[in-house]
Parts: sequence; structure tokens; C-alpha cells
Amino acid sequence: MFFLIFFFKALSIILLKFSSNLCPLSCRKCSFKSNNNKKKTSLHLSPTNIETFGKPSSCFTYCVFLFVLFFALTQHLLSNFPADHNFSLFNSYCLGMCKCLKYKHSHVLSLSNSSLTVSWRATSLCVSVTVLLCLSVQGTLNQIGRLFILLEEAGLKPNVGSYCAALECMGRNPKCQPHIITRCLNQMEEDGLSVEDLFSQCVFRRDERDMVLKAIRSVQADYQPSVNLDASQCGILTVLLSFQREMLAEQRAHWRKTLLQALRDSKMILANTNTKDYKLNLYPYLCLLEDNEYVDIMIQSVANLPPTGESLKILARELGGRVYTKYSVQQKYQNQMVEKLSNIYNSYSEVLAKDTKVYDVLPREHWCNLENEQTSGPTLQGGESHWPYIVTLELGTYLVDMIVKNLKIKSNILNPAYEKKLIPILYHMYTFRSTRQVGFIKPHPILTQMQQEATETKLTFDSYVIPMLCPPIPWTTAKFGAYLLTPAKLMRTLDGATQHEELLEKSQNLYAVMDSLNQLGNCAWRINKPLLDIIISIFNDRGSDKLDIPPPMSEAPKIPHFNPQDPSYTAAEKAHMKREVISAKKKCGEMNSLRMDALYKLSIANYMRDEVFWFPHNMDFRGRTYPCPPYFNHLGSDVTRAILVFAEGKPLGPRGLDWLKIHLVNLTGLKKRSSLEGRLEYANSIMDDILDSADNPLNGKKWWMNADEPWQALACCMEIVNAVRSPDPTQFISHFPVHQDGSCNGLQHYAALGRDVIGATSVNLMPCDVPQDVYSGVAQQVEELRARDAKNGLKIAQVLEGFISRKVVKQTVMTVVYGVTRYGGRLQIEKRLKEIDEFPKEHVWDASHYLVRLVFSGLKEMFTGTREIQDWLTESARLISKSGHTVEWVTPLGLPVIQPYHRTRNQVKEQSCFLTYLLDSLHVFRRPDTVKQKNAFPPNFIHSLDSTHMMLTALHCYSAGLTFVSVHDCFWTHALTVDIMNKVCREQFVALHSQPILQDLSNFLLLKYCSSSRCVFLFGIIGYLLFSL
Repeated sequence: MFFLIFFFKALSIILLKFSSNLCPLSCRKCSFKSNNNKKKTSLHLSPTNIETFGKPSSCFTYCVFLFVLFFALTQHLLSNFPADHNFSLFNSYCLGMCKCLKYKHSHVLSLSNSSLTVSWRATSLCVSVTVLLCLSVQGTLNQIGRLFILLEEAGLKPNVGSYCAALECMGRNPKCQPHIITRCLNQMEEDGLSVEDLFSQCVFRRDERDMVLKAIRSVQADYQPSVNLDASQCGILTVLLSFQREMLAEQRAHWRKTLLQALRDSKMILANTNTKDYKLNLYPYLCLLEDNEYVDIMIQSVANLPPTGESLKILARELGGRVYTKYSVQQKYQNQMVEKLSNIYNSYSEVLAKDTKVYDVLPREHWCNLENEQTSGPTLQGGESHWPYIVTLELGTYLVDMIVKNLKIKSNILNPAYEKKLIPILYHMYTFRSTRQVGFIKPHPILTQMQQEATETKLTFDSYVIPMLCPPIPWTTAKFGAYLLTPAKLMRTLDGATQHEELLEKSQNLYAVMDSLNQLGNCAWRINKPLLDIIISIFNDRGSDKLDIPPPMSEAPKIPHFNPQDPSYTAAEKAHMKREVISAKKKCGEMNSLRMDALYKLSIANYMRDEVFWFPHNMDFRGRTYPCPPYFNHLGSDVTRAILVFAEGKPLGPRGLDWLKIHLVNLTGLKKRSSLEGRLEYANSIMDDILDSADNPLNGKKWWMNADEPWQALACCMEIVNAVRSPDPTQFISHFPVHQDGSCNGLQHYAALGRDVIGATSVNLMPCDVPQDVYSGVAQQVEELRARDAKNGLKIAQVLEGFISRKVVKQTVMTVVYGVTRYGGRLQIEKRLKEIDEFPKEHVWDASHYLVRLVFSGLKEMFTGTREIQDWLTESARLISKSGHTVEWVTPLGLPVIQPYHRTRNQVKEQSCFLTYLLDSLHVFRRPDTVKQKNAFPPNFIHSLDSTHMMLTALHCYSAGLTFVSVHDCFWTHALTVDIMNKVCREQFVALHSQPILQDLSNFLLLKYCSSSRCVFLFGIIGYLLFSL
């Protein structure tokens, strides 16, 4: 035994000394000199064909070589490996080498089996990386270089783990020259790897990350690794994963060729087809772009299709919309509009960038003045026409049809045991939404599995769905503004509705509306990077339901499998199993949607982490404003709002720190009925928790996690701590937005309209010593009614004892003023009750029915004037729609509003590969839907007033030099300017309701619908209803 050990130890020295001679290779230009060996050693590997070792003789020789090398390296590592440093690496190496020999043997037996080849490559590379990690601990650069030579001889290409081990070795070796590290980094880039890949794909232990950073910073002193939101969590990128990605890329290349040929063939057919008069001829729309551009759009849509599928109507609309957008941008280039637009925009951006801003001149006026100065060239406004909705939908449907027909894949591509045949990658199915049948396009499970196994790390978005990296163009007309090239609409409308555009074109007094949208869009933003990194770390670590970070699909419930034909199941058991399957599938679908939504938001935020960006705004038909980018904006969830801060910072001033503390207490949901002084006192009493939350958010007492808005609360804690620790908190530059939220804003407007003193007091429109909370007031009233019923022996009232809280009734109280029905209110209360773990689930149904009745009756007693105004609006809308007209009105700012609710007709369209799909045709000549018109009028009218108040506040805040943005009735500004914004907000609310709003509305309705030529009777009814209030 002693002789064998001595023999292998001696052999190890010989092999390690002359290993480079065993596998001589021609060195490439990318090489580096080892500090221990002046002879050049190749680091860059030239991959050779693994079939070089295909012959049994050469394979046997190679296996013997590997076996001997295994014992040689074993003896060498045992004698030199530090006993206290990651001995698991050595163990992994030993096991991996055995696997390597096993797969090599399998390769000899079946050279034609490509899967064994891939597995052998993957295992051999993993073993090599493990050996490299062992050698890198000692900084022996010459042995690292020799192992790279062995890798090249084996036909293996170094991966990111290999280079990571080499750089770690260079970092540990104090004699390593900088030019060696530079050559290593250059060689890594030639292999398609970046320095960022080292930190996003490798798993580090102990000080390995520090050593790699040390090596890189010796040649790039300012290098700082960034956080990369990577879908892959596997650490080292394996060859097998690369193979999956290459396979998917090959399939997409094949699909691209197939679609290109199919498109050309279809165009030839359409060009020679006589289209009937009633059928749309799509041939001209298929000739607007290059064929490859249509194919790119279709391939992108397939890549972005979720595993759960997408509505045919939505998918068709997106495809047609992408074609229109691309064509519109190309037209601007061809018409030489881009050059003129660029010149005007450069001058406009210089005005915005001036340190001394002129607030008496609006951005719209700046733009118009600049445009008038450049009279030459094409006209920027009015030269572009939007495609009819039916054209966009028909074109998109045609492209979807082409995808479904032509894109196929081998059924055995993932499992050779399956029958070999071509199957479509997408298929068409039907589902029901309420009572309506809806077409769905769903990817085949094979396509979904391929995309999941490839774990692609790149998401592709259209430019107009992410924030702008420059200030948006100010709205100057209803069709010109927001994006520089992409067409945008001032008003969002339902699909197919055109009456809004006609009204806006006729309106000549929209300047105040457009100026308010411009003011909101000109607010610059940036990312709160420390908070984003914390959120990403939790997102990558299985998420958190408590913190609203969706978990991955690996945490989704397993869908039960059962055979409905199995006679062992009883009828009741089958019904139960079906419900379980449906519930599990629904849960999986919801988890996937939430996870992808969070991935989109975090990916965009991470992409924008070092940028200043803007959100262009437009509005819906009621005047409520929204950011144009849909995925990531400040109207999002608590997570999204927390990672957004103003790009412009302002000093806190004398009261700014106090407002930050009050804002933090507001975010916790505590002290709702305390005065501002009481909330500030409470914030000062919990400073230890605030400091701990900011310093140790994930490992401390985690006080912030119990807040109503935990992520915004954590962000506020960090801002407070930074301010407190600054030399002078009053001079601390804060980018943090402080919110001022309305107290049930809908009820405030109703109380002001009806001059209801009692209602106004409950929603803080009247002076009070402490803030009033209408939700707590309603909850207290409901509790009193419940206690009375419980005393009288009502069982459900007894069950509800101790469970009636502000949170249970808040959503219903908030939405009652916006037209929620008893049915909708019951669902809201049911959801809140289900969230209470202690509440018996068997009583949820009865309890929600009981509580919604108490809430509605309580509100009716508290807000009598509100109910009378709602009744008048509802009855007026019913009479108007019964006469065959839609309800219209004009807001105090001059915005025309029309309710786009018409009776729908399910129009069947025959398609070549689809049986039917349902098209809701909304047209101005259809009769109005009376039920929707009358139910929607009260909430829509209040929304329009709410929006008017916000726009007035935005305009006056701009004049005062404030940064201002809104989330409907929640206004944001710097801590320094909260007092000024509050003053402006109150003044504009009083100014708005000082106008005879209801009288003006009545006069407008009478003039429009009750002229002598229309309906004298309707005139009398509406007038009577108004004056009877």
C-alpha cells in the first residue's frame, strides 16, 4: 500500500510537470504568461470536435489518461489543500471525475447519441471548474493554465465559472502582472462572456468574490458590479443550458424562415384575389413594411406569449398595433418630419434644462413658439391619421392565423421516446367569460417547456411601454404630444369608440387640460437603488406573500390528477376532485400572472437604475389621468411606488423632516384619528424601530413589515435616517415624495355639491380638532347595529362579534359613491372576511350579506344629500338613454365627456383556421345601453370633478414652482413644499365648488336633450328632479 501511494505521488509530480506535453496544442493569439513559468500557456481554448476521441483505441488511451490524472491530482490536492477552506470542493471534484469517466465510457458505446455527448460535455466542464476552484485557492497560475490546455484538448469551451476561477487565482497571486489579467478579460469577451456575468451567474464562497474583484480592479480601478435580475439561479452557466438556448434559437430561426415564406405566399394570393365589397382587403397593409419586419413582429409576439395563453382579440390588437406603430414611425422619417422635430425638441429641452425656470410660460407655449419660428419643412401636427380599429384588428387576426397555421415543432424534440411528427406550437381554444365565449391562443406545452428550460435572461419591450429617457413632447392638440416618434392619443377610449375623438376635435378650449397633463409628464424620476436591491433579493429568494413579492411557479400548488372514468370514485368525490383541479389551475394561473408582472416591473426598474426618466400622461374619457407606460409607473403597487423617487432633490427645510415622519405614520395605517402633532409625537417615540428598519431591514426587528404599505414605509425609514444622520437635517437634499391623500374623495365632492354639513364634517371638509375618519365612523355604526341584532338573538350577528373593523368596511364605503352595487359590495366584504384567519369560513357568505346591508343603510343615514344627488343623476341618465341618446356633459375645465356604453352585438367573423371569434362592435349609431348609462353616470360625473380638481391643483402648483404628481386623489410633492401644496389644494377645491356645478349640469342637459324639437316632457322631468333636491 505504501508503495502504491509513493508511486501515485511520484506520478502526480511527473504528470503535473509535463501535462502540457501530453496534449500539445497550437496556442492562439490570446495567451498570457504565468508568473511561475515564463513559457506561454494558452488560456483561450479552440474547441475541437469531441469525435476526435471516437475510436476505441484513442478513447481507451484518453480514459487511462483521465484515470491516472485523477489520482495524480488527488494526491497533489491532498498534500496542498488547506484543511479549513471549502473541502467540499475536493469532494465534489472526486465524485465529478467518476461521473466524467462514466459518461466517457457511455460515449464510446454510443457515439451517435447526441444527448450523451451533451451530458458528457456538461459533466466534464463542471468537473474542470471544480478543479479550477481548488487550484485557485493557492494562486498557482501555472497549474490553472495547464488545466485550460486539458480542457481544450477535450473539446470543452471554458465557461464563466472557468474564468471566475482563473481571475480568483490572479487576485490571490500578488505577483500577477496586470497585462495578464487584461488578456484574460479580453479573451473572455471573445468567448461571448462579460465581466457582469461573473457576478450574476457564479456562486461565491468566503472571500472568492473579493479576490475576483481585486483582480478586475487592478486593471479597471472604478469597476463596480451591478445587480442583475437574471432568470437563472443556477450559479455557473452550464453547457446543457447553453444547448437548450441554442436549440430554441435554432427553432426560432427555422420559424422565421417559415413565416417569411408563408407571408410571401399569402401576399401573392391576396394580390390576385378579387375581394368582395363587404370584406376588407388586407393586401395594401401587408406591403407597408419589409417582409422581415412583419416576421420580427410575429416572432416577438410568440416569445412574449404567456404560458396561460392570451385572448385572441388582445393578441390580434397588439399585432396590428405594432404594425401601425412601425409604419407611422417610418412615415415620419420618409416625410422628413424627424429632422424638424429634432431641431425643435433640442431647443425645447434646452429651455427645460435651464436652472432659472420661467413658471409664467407653460411648456405648451414654449413648444408652440419654437414651432412657429421654424415655418419651413413639413407640418408636425395633423399629418398623421389613425387606422380604424377594425383594420388593426383584422390585420392582427390575419397575422395570428398565419402563425397558428405555419409554426410547427417536432413532437419528440424533448423526448425521443415520443412519436415523431410535426405539431403546431400554438393552438386555438375557447373559454367563457361570464356568459360570453372568448377565443384564446395558447402555446403548446412543449414550447412552454423549451422556453422555461432555456431560462432566457432578456425581455423585449416596445419602446412606448417603458418610461422615456427624455422629457415628453407637450400636448398641443388632441393628436400630437407625449412620445417623439410613436403616435399617442390624448384620450384613452374603448376599442372601436370614435365619438370621443370627434368631440375633442370640435373642442377649442382644451388648453388647461393639456397643460395639466404636460405638468404631470414633465416630472423627472429616478430609481431608489438600495430599496430595489432588497426587493430583487427577496424576489430571487422565493418571494414573500406578506411583502407582496410573488413567489415563483415552483411554489405553486400541484394540480391533482385523477381519472373521471375511474369507477372507484363516488359522484361526490368526482365533483370534489374537479373543484380541486379547477382551483389549483386557477391558483397556478394567478401566480404566474403575478410573478410575470413583478418580473416586468423589476426588470424595467433595474434597467433604469442609473437613468433619469419621465412618464408621459394621457387621460380616459372622464378626464382621469394615467401614465402612458403601462407596466412600470407611480400608479402601481406598494412595491413600485417605493422604488420611485423624484430626480430633482430639494432641501428639507424647517418642517420637511416632520412631514417625513408624519408620512411614515400615515403609511403604517396607525393613528388614523390622531392629529398631526399626535402622529409626529408617535413617530418620535418609535425612532429606535425606524433606525433598526433602515439599518437592518431583513435581519433586524422588521418593524416596517407590519405597516399597511411596508415597502413605502421602509423607503421612508431610510430617508428619515439619512436626514437625521446628516450634519444639518434642514439642508438635507431629499428626493423622497411625500403623499397627501384625500379623505374618501368621492364623498367630499358629494358633500360639497349638496352643502351637507354633517357629511362634510365626517370627510374633513369642516374644521375639527382631530382628523375625522369616515371609515371608522361607518365601522362603529355597523358595530352598534350588529350588537343590537346580536342581543335580539340573530345568530350571524353573534358570529361577527369582534370581527367588524375599519378594514372590513373601507373598500365598500369608498366605492359606494362610485356606484358599487350591493352585489359588488358583498364580494368586497367577503374578500376581507376571508383574509381573517380566525373567522369561521362557513359563515362568510351569510356574514357578507348581512354586513353589506348594514353598511348601505349606515351610509344612507350619514349622507342623505349624497343619495338624493345620486338618485337625480341616475334618473336623468335613464331618461336620456331611453330617448336614444348617450349621456354627455362638460367638466368645469371645458373637457367634453361622453359615456361610451352601447348595446353590443356579437358579430361573427369567419376565419380560415378559426371557427369564429366574437367582436364587440361599438358604434355611435347603436342604441345606448340604458342600464350601464344610468348606473355609470353618478360615479363618472364625480370622477370628472375629482380630475378637474387635480388638474387645477397641478396648474397652480406649476405656477408656484412645485414638483407635483398625482395618483388620482393622492397628491405627491417634496417634503419642503407640502404646506404650499396643501394650501393650493384647499383653495382650488373651494374655488371649484364655489361654481354652480349642478345648476350648470342641469342647464347643459336641458339644452342638449330637451329642446322643443326633441322632448318637452323630458325637460320638465329633469327640471323637477333637480329643483326637488
